[in-house]
Amino acid sequence: MTTDGSPAISVAPARDEFAARLDFTIAEAQRALLQQQHPEGYWQAALEANAEMNAEAIIFHRFMEAELDAPTEAKLKKLLIDTQQGDGSWTLFPGGEGHLSTSIEAYFALKLTGMRAGDEPMMQARRWILARGGIVNAGTLARVYLATMNQVTWDAAPSLPVEIGLLPNWFPVNMYELSSWARGTLFATMVLEAKRPVREIPWQDGVLELYIQPPHFTKFKMLRGARTLSLRNALIGADHALRFYDRHHLKGLRARALRHAENWLLEHQDANGSWGGIQPCYLLSAMALKGLGYRNDHPVIAKALTAARELIWEQGDSIIYQPCVSPNWDTALAAKALIDSGLPGDDPALRGAAKWLIDHQIFKKGDWSVKRPELEPGGWAFEFYNDWFPDVDDSAVILMVLAEAAHDDAAARERAIKVGANWVMGMQSKDGGFSAFDADNTSEWINQAPFADVEAATDPTCADLTGRVLEMMAAVGYRADHPVARRAIAWLKRDQEADGSWWGRWGVSYIYGTFSALSGLRAIGVEVSEPWIGRAVAWFKSVQNEDGGWGESCLADKDPAFKGSGASTPSQTAWALIGLVAGEDQISDQMTRGMTWLFERQNAEGRWEDLEYTGTGFPNHFYLRYNMYAHYFPLMALGRIRRRMAELATR
Repeated sequence: MTTDGSPAISVAPARDEFAARLDFTIAEAQRALLQQQHPEGYWQAALEANAEMNAEAIIFHRFMEAELDAPTEAKLKKLLIDTQQGDGSWTLFPGGEGHLSTSIEAYFALKLTGMRAGDEPMMQARRWILARGGIVNAGTLARVYLATMNQVTWDAAPSLPVEIGLLPNWFPVNMYELSSWARGTLFATMVLEAKRPVREIPWQDGVLELYIQPPHFTKFKMLRGARTLSLRNALIGADHALRFYDRHHLKGLRARALRHAENWLLEHQDANGSWGGIQPCYLLSAMALKGLGYRNDHPVIAKALTAARELIWEQGDSIIYQPCVSPNWDTALAAKALIDSGLPGDDPALRGAAKWLIDHQIFKKGDWSVKRPELEPGGWAFEFYNDWFPDVDDSAVILMVLAEAAHDDAAARERAIKVGANWVMGMQSKDGGFSAFDADNTSEWINQAPFADVEAATDPTCADLTGRVLEMMAAVGYRADHPVARRAIAWLKRDQEADGSWWGRWGVSYIYGTFSALSGLRAIGVEVSEPWIGRAVAWFKSVQNEDGGWGESCLADKDPAFKGSGASTPSQTAWALIGLVAGEDQISDQMTRGMTWLFERQNAEGRWEDLEYTGTGFPNHFYLRYNMYAHYFPLMALGRIRRRMAELATR
């Protein structure tokens, strides 16, 4: 029997039909994954988000006076047309409701590519947008992009005086109380709002038709809180005060603040010309410097325009404009899947991956050092280039790989593990949990500010990262009695939901958080017989779909009715299986059914495909499809279960 009393299948030493099918599925998946490895040793696949990415790429290049070549623009345009819904809108994720800001930006981008208001797709989009209040209800970033192109006034954007950047780090409100991504975005946005650059375009390319009232009568307001006496409404009041200051700012202080912001942007530009590793920082930082008078032939802007092209992912006759690139993340998880599925650590593919990863370790102090000034660097970023913002998640998985993959230089490998693990564990927050980019980034009240309409201005501790760090610690030799592990275990125990699940910050959603927490707890040595582990296992089993798989909608972040509920997907089925094999000793019937679901959906190339978005950027506001999640996570799950079956067979 399993820990929750459900029946367990017997595992005989002989190779039965099920075991043979498992071996075949793993072998095919390994073969397909190895074929995708680049000669340099890394893996990388497309990272898809919503239509806003393609739209902003088009707007950006028009603002920067760096016109796209006709084939590239046509491919960006085609994806916008292809992803428009039947009601005329664009969504945040497949199957989701139409999203107003995304739809407004997509509409405007299509106008810039030559489509006209009378074209049928545009009429459908316009009807949908106007039915929801029109352009006046656009979100913060949409208003900024529209203002740069003279489609709304700069007063439509929330007030962000650039002087905010001068506030000292000890002050309750300062730039380092913001999440890394919000910090980079706001430095650029503050410069843009201070300089208010405008790119004039022909009237027929504009979106006057998205106004319900004439522009000079339209009042752009911020969404107020439900209660009159609320933090949200108080911060809207502060916005009014900031607007007054902005109109009557001190010229000397404004000049000093602009110099500070300009220097911050210049300092934070990475070697490839990008900023912060993500699309908003890539584009808005270049636009801000353009607003300061930098010309396109300036080396900083020239590099930035080249970097902006790196987000292009060719997809036949269309282009995905990615929110970022994911080579380190894809490489770490692909290598971990190969290791877990039995590929020897000294295999050339894993040697190549280890070399790639060690070569990309970061040894400079980034923004994280503001909160951890004594901590030595040693982490890894998500992208090819992002030295200012290494992250705990990538670093933890990479260290798991390096713990098992061979490297020609043993001393370099040991050094990478030692300093990397020290950096990851040193990023523990005071509450015992782990965040992605910064420690103790907990000023969540900032999410109520008018500019923070995506509610992601901070970087909170979360179960998925905390579990990942525990798994990493076990991989490099630490156990549950280590002080960092003890605090992390205690945090997970406090954070667990009443039904046994954990919410995941960076994946959808409770399935993601629960699998990562269980993996870490099992690895570090927490006994699976403990009741709280049993509750998590029982929750996984309670949400298994009738077809044997698992799935969860992105709507779970907003609506509890969708918790653990959704169409089965390969990645989420794999997460559940990894969680189950971590949370109990036996091979349950639920595991067998989940494995069978994966067997039946592996394609002729040895891969699986996620039709849904299962990655999270900003809960409720931004979701992702990692195109390799559907491949390496099932391989990882099947490999771990096969290992358990082999262990049981020898008992």
